[in-house]
Amino acid sequence: MLPSSSSLAGRLVAPVVVLVLAAVAANVGFTAWWEIRQESLAARQRREQVADTLAQSRVAVSVPILAALHRLTGDHYVVWDIASETPGLATLPVDSAQAPLLAQGLATGSVALDEISYRVGSVRAAGVRPETVLVLSPRESLARATWNRVWPILAVAAGTLAVLVPLGLRMTSRIARQLGDIDRQVARIADGDFGSVLPEQPPRHEPDEINRLVAGVNRMSQTLAGQRESLVAGERQRLLGQMAAGFAHEVRNAVTGARLAVDLHRRRCHAAVASGPEDASLDVVIRQLDVLEEEVRGLLMLGRPEEVAATSFSATSLLQEVCDLVGPRCGHAGTRISHQAERDLIVTGRREPLRSALVNLALNGIDAAGVAGSVYLWAAEDAHGIQIGVDDTGPGPVAAIRDAMHEPFVTSKPEGIGLGLSVARTVAESHGGRLEWSRHGDSTRFVITIPAGSAAASSHTRQATA
Repeated sequence: MLPSSSSLAGRLVAPVVVLVLAAVAANVGFTAWWEIRQESLAARQRREQVADTLAQSRVAVSVPILAALHRLTGDHYVVWDIASETPGLATLPVDSAQAPLLAQGLATGSVALDEISYRVGSVRAAGVRPETVLVLSPRESLARATWNRVWPILAVAAGTLAVLVPLGLRMTSRIARQLGDIDRQVARIADGDFGSVLPEQPPRHEPDEINRLVAGVNRMSQTLAGQRESLVAGERQRLLGQMAAGFAHEVRNAVTGARLAVDLHRRRCHAAVASGPEDASLDVVIRQLDVLEEEVRGLLMLGRPEEVAATSFSATSLLQEVCDLVGPRCGHAGTRISHQAERDLIVTGRREPLRSALVNLALNGIDAAGVAGSVYLWAAEDAHGIQIGVDDTGPGPVAAIRDAMHEPFVTSKPEGIGLGLSVARTVAESHGGRLEWSRHGDSTRFVITIPAGSAAASSHTRQATA
């Protein structure tokens, strides 16, 4: 069954089938014409040979001679009396009643006897008694000879069509199916369904146009998916920045007011009990407010990154500050904290944003390690720059959020809001570096890498622990 002419397969197959049919018809027609012509020429040559034989023969025409000529040529012969227009000896039954038909046939070149059509010619035999012989060539024998020569060509043509048409349908249907898949894929992309890809057929040699088109549509789908994710992430970051900036501004004002009130209260208490031992509880409050201020500073960075000039500072002192800030939280959670630098590294960067990022990573590590756990802060240098890391003995991020845990609001903590890692990644990227995580034995490691162009190291070697 041929495909509809309105389909792509129909438009591809129909011209091919029409061309093949036209070629076969032209071939068969020319062959039939040629065979009829050749058969006619052969019949004429036979008649001429018979005429020459009879014209040169000196033997009187007899029934055996006519019968022998009939067997050789397939034509019938009738001895014809021109004066009386009556038939004589013949190789087929004729009588005087058929004489008018033979006379008319001799004049027109065609006659029908007993519902058989003959072509009529005449030959003058030169014998003892010159006679005229009518030569009747059956038209059916000419058609049969023509058919015997034409039917092999027709059989070959039919076999060719039987092979070419299904093969063409199969090939064009496969191409049409692939183009249909591409059309539906483009429609899905137009409807916003990005990221899906079509299966590509492995080419036997070089990729053809269909494979290149499929590859191009797949690349377009994946590129649009990535661009949409980038746009969504950018819009989410913008909204997050706006929300974080407003929230951090209000919290920062409250923290500043609380710290001023605590400082005033501490001076009053110090004046009242100048002779007694100093109460260290207010120092703990100040440190907790410092931690809160660091977290607020990180939120402000998400909303409005501050243009802070880069300075050079000691990595050891930075790690010490972070440990001092989160020390009360460790004491409350029952977690040990320590730090160590491979050498006294001099970091070139923005100190306060880096401190905020490390505070967030350390707080996450304290929550993950829990009671009797430990958190370890370290700094080292390699060929890529300076690495500042936070290790904890916690179980690590759950598998469900590992691929997206650096995104805002992604967290596995029931009480968390999922901004700590986002802040740390923003700080790392603002220094031209990156934030990465991995598992080292039983520990979880988060590392901020600052490229070599943003950091320098001294030649002094010094280690510190807390």
